[in-house]
Amino acid sequence: MSGMARRPSPAPTAGSERPAAPVGEAPAAPLRVLLIDDGAQRIGLIRDELAASGHTVVGVVDAAMAIHDCVQRLQPDVVIVDAESPSRDTLEGLAAVSSEHPRPMVVFSEDASETPMRQALSAGVSAYVIAGLKPQRVAPVLRVAIARFEQERALRSQLDDAQSQLSGRKSIERAKGLLMREIGLSEEQAYAHLRKLAMDRGQRLADVAQRVIDVHALLKPG
Repeated sequence: MSGMARRPSPAPTAGSERPAAPVGEAPAAPLRVLLIDDGAQRIGLIRDELAASGHTVVGVVDAAMAIHDCVQRLQPDVVIVDAESPSRDTLEGLAAVSSEHPRPMVVFSEDASETPMRQALSAGVSAYVIAGLKPQRVAPVLRVAIARFEQERALRSQLDDAQSQLSGRKSIERAKGLLMREIGLSEEQAYAHLRKLAMDRGQRLADVAQRVIDVHALLKPG
């Protein structure tokens, strides 16, 4: 194959990736793979290589509109698309999967132009492999896609956690301000009051703070 485009990010970390086993270790666990036939006429080649590598093809889809439903029903570990150039309907199906049932997705394409590659990556594809599919490269590409997917999922989780913490801090500060203004507490007293409420109810401090804000909004005239 002449090239492979992946989403830019730091060097992949394994996470739940199934990497090639070093000498002396157990082989990688088999994967459940859903194949999407988008017109490149190489599905049989890919299926045979996956079987030779110990993986299971759970289905072959030749209708782009069925991609999302098949992923939901068959629950594959990885989705592979074989395409001359990924069609709009296929990309829309992959985007729906990425949004609702995220998992590693690979596109083997004969189209080296930039537009379909960018569209595929925007749809959630983990690896976009251009031209000259060689059977022996299928398994390594899957490992790269899985590693990339796991790394991006970890980064998204970290970002979500950071945003949640920031939102929680803002809620606590706002609730403290309400208690200080409405009840006349000092900042230390307001914080201590919120902490006691949280401890008494077995809830997160940020959640209790948001409850204080919500109750104040309900009681506020107008």
